[in-house]
Amino acid sequence: MSDSPIEAVVFDVGRVLYQWQLSALFEKIVDDPERLEKVLGEVVTEEWHFLHDAGRPLAQMVPERIALYPDFAEEIRAYATRFNETIPGPVPGSHALVERLDEAGMPLFAITNFGAEFWAGFRPQERIFDRFRDIVVSGEERVAKPDPAIFALAERRFGLPAASMLFIDDNPANIDAARNCGWQVHHFTEARLLENDLSERGLI
Repeated sequence: MSDSPIEAVVFDVGRVLYQWQLSALFEKIVDDPERLEKVLGEVVTEEWHFLHDAGRPLAQMVPERIALYPDFAEEIRAYATRFNETIPGPVPGSHALVERLDEAGMPLFAITNFGAEFWAGFRPQERIFDRFRDIVVSGEERVAKPDPAIFALAERRFGLPAASMLFIDDNPANIDAARNCGWQVHHFTEARLLENDLSERGLI
């Protein structure tokens, strides 16, 4: 743990503040177990989705994927039009920590790998983000974690040195990248452990 005082807390969104699983949508619309396995394992994968996080528009991605998997056109279109259904709800306990930090006067920011089009359809419904001063969205910037460039961008946007910010993410690669860029970090696994860390740091 660094000796530098924390001047801001920076959250990831997916799997830190909100649950995210592609299966939450496709289990609703695909009855056949073998077909579901193929959808999640080959057709609409997290790896393919990451292209949208990194800035590729759906207008390119969806037709390309349908051309590659024409028998799965319905599922591919559902990914594009029903993405919010892949987000079942908040991660238990995390929003309460955001509220406590905010009420304690701690500046809050976020860096999220999130497609620009999907973010536009998700952000307005979620009031928790009203507590954040700024949010760097990978799809809008066309650079995604763990690329060091997104951390450099966030440092400029947030107006604070990396060493004075605590970055919270569930992905070990993102944590390693942030640490290498000079940030203080917390590898998120559950809200209870994050609460303990924040308390030990004197932030809540």
